[in-house]
Amino acid sequence: MVVLLVLTLNSESISGGINQSTLFSLQFLEKLNLANNTFKFAQIPPSFGNLTSLRYLNLSMAGFSGQIPIELSLLTRLSVLDLSNLYFPGTTPLQLENPNLLTLLRNLNKLTELHLDGVNISAKGSEWSQAISSSLPSLRVLSLSNCYLSGPIDISLQILQFLSEINLGKNNLSAPVPEFFASFRNLTALSLSSSNLYGTFPEKILHASTLQTLDLVNNRLLDGSLPEFPRNNNLKKLVLSDTKFSGRLPDSMGNLTKLSWIEIAGCNFSGMIPTSMANLTQLVYVDMSSNMFNGSIPSFQMSKNLSYIDFSHNNLTGPVPDTHFEGLANLVNIDLAYNSFEGSVPSSLFSLPSLKKIQLSNNQFDKVSGSPNGSLSELSPLDTLELSSNKLQGPIPPYFFDFLSISILSLSFNNFSGIIQLESIKKAPKSYET
Repeated sequence: MVVLLVLTLNSESISGGINQSTLFSLQFLEKLNLANNTFKFAQIPPSFGNLTSLRYLNLSMAGFSGQIPIELSLLTRLSVLDLSNLYFPGTTPLQLENPNLLTLLRNLNKLTELHLDGVNISAKGSEWSQAISSSLPSLRVLSLSNCYLSGPIDISLQILQFLSEINLGKNNLSAPVPEFFASFRNLTALSLSSSNLYGTFPEKILHASTLQTLDLVNNRLLDGSLPEFPRNNNLKKLVLSDTKFSGRLPDSMGNLTKLSWIEIAGCNFSGMIPTSMANLTQLVYVDMSSNMFNGSIPSFQMSKNLSYIDFSHNNLTGPVPDTHFEGLANLVNIDLAYNSFEGSVPSSLFSLPSLKKIQLSNNQFDKVSGSPNGSLSELSPLDTLELSSNKLQGPIPPYFFDFLSISILSLSFNNFSGIIQLESIKKAPKSYET
């Protein structure tokens, strides 16, 4: 006799109801994945409770809605439960009301991963925290973003010492970040974005040697600063945009050798950007816009995978050497607008094969030197070149009109002189300002 243990049907465009499905007779089934299908906002069938051998159940983004059935609490062997859901206006959200969170989880004490993102739980801090801490002693991954949870985050969660990933973003926690998060010895990811957090972020959490991802974006009342980072730090992603984090970036930023993503836009950081950041070879995304940084920017020549750079709306000054961006074959966007950079526009930018947007407006650049090979211009994907409100002078470089993909060319409020050939304009942008 053949016994089916694993059934993977995710992203198979399955639609309609499954209430009468023979699926629910597969009593030995241990793993079931129905994620990313379209069950047309049907309720989750209570018959899932028949599959008592299940260790893994993934119904995420499958189009279910309404009350989560109590019968899921019969799946006592579950290690992973994922009911994450997207809410569509005009439909009934997936919700945990009766049974509530505690009733669902009470018997699921083997769970190591719980994903209920987008499920309407509507519970107070002590209620949801204690429901989890009293039921799930082995929990490693807790993901409850956008669940209508309120705060504060209860200290009862502190006993879950196996926790490695915590996502409580997009809830109305309205509370400080608890310092006990730093006591989770295996913590690799902490996401608390858009949760109305306030107070000072505990520096101890940033000292956690295991931490790889920290996302605090859009907590406008949350302040803090960055500590000195030790060597061999594991941080890969740092997202602090639209918070009140302030102070200088430590010189030890260069110790974050695994950092690939830094997003600290719209904060209150100041001072010079550490030159040690030139050593961060894994960088892919850098957004440090809308702060109060001054001085020059470091070279990113060693960050060969870098695709996005934004230092706009700061107080940065000085020349920008060509060598800063040489060899960045994956760079798609660079935005240095609204600073006080001077000297030549770095000509190396015009030869980068992936670059689509160059935004250098509202600076003090006075010269455009060099030019890319003609064939490179024609093959370039560049669609936006913003150089307005600088001090550029002399004739407009003819190769500006050779970029066949360009749709926005803005050169206004400069000191250009000379003649523009009409033949050049005919083959150039869909939209331009001169």
